[in-house]
Amino acid sequence: MIPILLVLLLILILFGAGFAVKILWWLAVIVLVLWLLGFLLRGNTRGGSRSRWYRW
Repeated sequence: MIPILLVLLLILILFGAGFAVKILWWLAVIVLVLWLLGFLLRGNTRGGSRSRWYRW
């Protein structure tokens, strides 16, 4: 009985990890798109040079 429970627990953990990784991939794609949009749509400063849209 214990090996069956361990296998079921392992399947549950792997399914949960796979679901979390899939969510993280979608989140990474969304952040990449937002970063690219911010990079492409940044404005100009008074001096005519391109400004940085981030605050590092």
